[in-house]
Amino acid sequence: MGQRKKDEEFDEFDGEDIRKSKTQRKREMIELQALGEKLCAMPNEKIKAMDIPEAIREAALFDKTVKKHEAKRRHRQHLGKLMRAEADNIDALREAMEYVDQKKHQNDDRFHQLEEWRERLMDGDDELIEEIVAANPEADRQRLRTLARNAAGERKANKPPKAFRILFKYLREVSGQ
Repeated sequence: MGQRKKDEEFDEFDGEDIRKSKTQRKREMIELQALGEKLCAMPNEKIKAMDIPEAIREAALFDKTVKKHEAKRRHRQHLGKLMRAEADNIDALREAMEYVDQKKHQNDDRFHQLEEWRERLMDGDDELIEEIVAANPEADRQRLRTLARNAAGERKANKPPKAFRILFKYLREVSGQ
């Protein structure tokens, strides 16, 4: 059978060698580095809140302090090495990052919905006011009308968007966001 290399695995169940090609190992390494870069791009608060190994968390936070291009490249390679060492926890890291991405998309969608509501209210959509009040009993129908009318008047007069912002804040408040 010959001597096996260090990085080769031996399948104890059927006695066959399971070898990954150099290309496959390199692909996995690049994928982990990309995952590390995505992790480093996240805000510090989210990195700290994630349930990931401490060494990876510290390396991701330290990455933000590295400024030189070559040093950053070497540090990212180091992060990839740490991630390969923690191969068992990588699936949990991927799931945590996907969860954060989903939450971001949900927040973005909600933000866009509030913007759409604001525009419709400024255009005089009284049916929307009734929908908002029906869905959110704490919403004040008269205040919504007044804020929408003020924001529409500002837009018509090309004034600074003070009421425009107040209307958005009120919509966010009553929708629970």
